[in-house]
Amino acid sequence: MSAFGFAHLRSRRHHSDIIEYLERIQATLDPFAGRFVIHGPPAEILEGAWPGSMVLIEFPGLAEARAWYESSAYQDILRLRTEHIEGDLLLIDGVGPGYDPAERARGLRARAERPGPSAA
Repeated sequence: MSAFGFAHLRSRRHHSDIIEYLERIQATLDPFAGRFVIHGPPAEILEGAWPGSMVLIEFPGLAEARAWYESSAYQDILRLRTEHIEGDLLLIDGVGPGYDPAERARGLRARAERPGPSAA
């Protein structure tokens, strides 16, 4: 099942370090089969507000995503981004083929309807 690296970048500055980061990041992703799915604006905001931009990188699985982030190649360039852009980065599993949100809702409903321990 695919996993993703998701970044919400709230402040962007086109510093020369950012340009270097962009020039070098793909080489850090290649050994882990990482690929950009979304890379920044423009975004059409339909509800609420979205300050900043988003980046979504797909990996074959969570192990590859973690290995990429922890790799010496990525750690060598990480400061080029973090010293100039404020943001959050997370790794998350995707849902597999056949994912059914109604099935998830049934499970949530069943747990919610179970009687809890009674107070003594």
